[in-house]
Amino acid sequence: MNNFKLAQLPTELKWLTAVFLLVLSVGFFTGINFVHFTTDAHLQGIQENYLGNEDNLEAVEMKFRKTPSQMLNITHTHILSMSVIFFILSALVYFTSSNLGLRKFLMIEPLLSVLFTFGGIYLLWLGITWMKYVVIGSGALMTLSFLGSVLLICKELFLRKNLI
Repeated sequence: MNNFKLAQLPTELKWLTAVFLLVLSVGFFTGINFVHFTTDAHLQGIQENYLGNEDNLEAVEMKFRKTPSQMLNITHTHILSMSVIFFILSALVYFTSSNLGLRKFLMIEPLLSVLFTFGGIYLLWLGITWMKYVVIGSGALMTLSFLGSVLLICKELFLRKNLI
């Protein structure tokens, strides 16, 4: 089995990885902020964001049902880009010194959450409204997994002594 750990990287590569994680985190949490902005982080907001709220005469902001091409674009771009993001994070998590169970969880769970979150959004748009619960749950779990992975990798990069 490979005994290499991130703590063994040269200082320059540790800093490159840390800056990559910083920039990636800014992008990820900007997206989370956008979700909060467009949905108010509420179940009804998630549903209205994709199905519209034209029937609500008291709505502060009018939202219209997404078109099929908009939904395919959202689903396609998010699943592709987030799978690459979480694959890279998973590879970095693999080379940490954490216990195997935690590493396996942080390597697999976010990829499943991507599928459940964006597949759930598509199914919600098709009219299966209870999928909003799946979307909010898997989205929260995906965000926590992202944060946990980044913190675990940073801990390995800067708090562990070089393992020889």
